Amino acid sequence: MNKIKTWVRRIKYYLKHDFLTVENVVLFLAIVLCLVWTYQSITAMSRNWELSEKLTAERKELELLKIESEAAELENEYYRSNEHQELVARKYLDKQLPGEKMVVLPENSEEARNRHQVAEQVTVEKADYSNFEKWMRFLFPNY
Repeated sequence: MNKIKTWVRRIKYYLKHDFLTVENVVLFLAIVLCLVWTYQSITAMSRNWELSEKLTAERKELELLKIESEAAELENEYYRSNEHQELVARKYLDKQLPGEKMVVLPENSEEARNRHQVAEQVTVEKADYSNFEKWMRFLFPNY
């Protein structure tokens, strides 16, 4: 029992005289304050960056909405214009201006319909090349 008491007294003595000195306590507090300040600074910078990104996204969305609004206004103006009304009257009511003649064309033949489908198939075949092959064909046409 005496050994334990002696051991506890020694530990108290070392703590009091070697570790809990004024210099060590001040140093410990300074380190803790620096760590807290660093953590708070990083947290504030992170929050500011997130808010900045959110603001940028909302500004982009606002610009997009303004553009869509302007497009809708222009579309409404077009629908109110005489040009659009004339085109609609010609298309749906078969109206024409004085002196104009209506020409009725026959439906497209099978050859005319298939011509565009062949062109689409060629485009699909070209899209099957890898990126490297596309570059090689661009840089070296005989590749």
